[in-house]
Amino acid sequence: MSQPLAVGDVAPDVTAPLVRPDGSTADVSLSSLTDDRPTILAFYTNDFSPDCMAEWCSFRDYGWFANDERVQVVGVSRSHAATHRWFIDYLDLSFALYADRDLELAEAFGVDYRTFGLLRRAKRSVFFLGTDRTIRYRWIGDHPIDPARDQPPLAEVRAAVEDALGGAETETFGFE
Repeated sequence: MSQPLAVGDVAPDVTAPLVRPDGSTADVSLSSLTDDRPTILAFYTNDFSPDCMAEWCSFRDYGWFANDERVQVVGVSRSHAATHRWFIDYLDLSFALYADRDLELAEAFGVDYRTFGLLRRAKRSVFFLGTDRTIRYRWIGDHPIDPARDQPPLAEVRAAVEDALGGAETETFGFE
């Protein structure tokens, strides 16, 4: 269990299976993902656990994350690629999910830990990466009993993205 990456650090170029919303799966490097556009990586424990379902429903229902073309949201959990496909379909998600079976991504970001000293998993955390993989924002759960139980502050994440990329256009409803 290493130290979490900090704002300003460059994330390592790790490759893992990525399940896209259309169900396709391919090994995708972090650099090829961020080359496309800035990326929010959201680490979570497992598909279909109640806390994780609440988190992904929040990302989905807080429509800004799905509709802002300037940034992409990608989940990272230890779940299998097949389970990711069911999870995406079940929750009608428009986000890709990394299958981090060996926790290589979690370890590279320094958010792996052992629950009660036994089971290895990832802390619930969010990292916003620029196209050069530089970390522009991070949030890491710090629940006193289990750091996988906290929910990310979506408004704070959005504010960090807008601060880095420039605010979204304000709707004027036809008035100037």
